[in-house]
Amino acid sequence: MARKSWSEIRKRRLESNAARAGYERARKAFELGERVRHLREAKGLSQSELARRIGSTQPAVARLEAGGVAPRLETLERIAGALGLELVVEFAGPPSGHRRGGTRKAAARTA
Repeated sequence: MARKSWSEIRKRRLESNAARAGYERARKAFELGERVRHLREAKGLSQSELARRIGSTQPAVARLEAGGVAPRLETLERIAGALGLELVVEFAGPPSGHRRGGTRKAAARTA
């Protein structure tokens, strides 16, 4: 019996609803962290300065920006305030390829 390649194993694992949901959560956390980093840098702040302003630590900000954690709404509100921005949360239509109706996709953005 031939040994399967990683790409074959990965493809089979991603056929699982739980695995797809996990990848989707990780993608959203990464994109949100990336957005926070860009906004912080645009304001000329270091991770340490942002952390000080929101009552957190530099390593916690680094984890958030790297997509390692999904921040709570309260944390995002503190970040928005520290950056002089308003946090806007909105619902959009179902993600592409989604089969069931009536589901929602939540996205957080700052404006």
